Amino acid sequence: MIIREFKRSDVKRVLEIETASFRDPYPANILVDIYNLGAGFLVAQENNRVVGYIIFWIKFEEEGHIISIAVDKNYRRMEVGSRLVEKSLNIFKKYNVKSIKLEVRMGNKGARKFYSKMGFKEEKVVENYYEDNEDAIIMSQN
Repeated sequence: MIIREFKRSDVKRVLEIETASFRDPYPANILVDIYNLGAGFLVAQENNRVVGYIIFWIKFEEEGHIISIAVDKNYRRMEVGSRLVEKSLNIFKKYNVKSIKLEVRMGNKGARKFYSKMGFKEEKVVENYYEDNEDAIIMSQN
């Protein structure tokens, strides 16, 4: 498996993973806009097939934000997500980012456990954060 920069030709496959992974997925045009605005956008590729991705942003000089991460259901629990997060953390480190934040659904216990394993701590709850009014937990790593 390789981790590489997103290419525009990856958008269809990333959208398939996004749609299969989230209740309220980003549409293709938003994914491309995020990329065009300069966000970090990496994909995991296995046998010439994109199997996961991560989108992240350096908000301020010292604050990073993981916007989205998803892995094809057939490749979950195979270290794909961990490798994507680790690569992103290395990029944040390269740019001297001191704090990294992300939001996760309150009910997504699997994701919360995954992020905890990756060194993130639950910081606070934001009520009615998602479109369906589910609360979010802000997690951070310093």
